[in-house]
Amino acid sequence: MSDLTMWIIFLAVGLGTFAMRLSFVELYGRLRIPPLLSRALQYVPASVLAALVLPAVVYPGGHGDLALNNPQIPAAIIATLIAWWTRNTLLTLAVGMGALWIFKMIGL
Repeated sequence: MSDLTMWIIFLAVGLGTFAMRLSFVELYGRLRIPPLLSRALQYVPASVLAALVLPAVVYPGGHGDLALNNPQIPAAIIATLIAWWTRNTLLTLAVGMGALWIFKMIGL
């Protein structure tokens, strides 16, 4: 593939991505979104975060097999419970990291 073809592909993908994002920003204020869709869109950030974090917790190092002696799993469960009970982000991070460090120190 020539350099010119690569640059044309990069430019086309960049413009396409920009157009998709701009369309949501520009059209969001002008279009009336149904209440059901609006409620569903509130859960998008949490689901994206879960999709990014869960594979890193369950498969440390990107390996495809589930390790039962993985200290990240119980630490993530504890952090999830703290987040659910307190709704405090800083406390969740502190308790989750503290639990992970403790589990690593005791060799879990």
